[in-house]
Amino acid sequence: MISPNLLEIERSILALSVEEQLWLLESIVRKIRENEYVKDNFTDTENLDEQLQLTAIEPNTQTQITAINDEFAISEIL
Repeated sequence: MISPNLLEIERSILALSVEEQLWLLESIVRKIRENEYVKDNFTDTENLDEQLQLTAIEPNTQTQITAINDEFAISEIL
């Protein structure tokens, strides 16, 4: 059964101009595609592992890791 809220949204959409309806439809499709792309990339563990490996070898990441290790070295001494 369709909820009253969904029927209200449909009525509101029908009150829009054709141009506004097309814009809304394109926007919704774009967001769904973006969500699917993100979901697929995060569930693809091979891709995630590859991204993590590439990030780990970046010079900037290495510099940050060294700085973090230096900061925590003091607490390890105590």
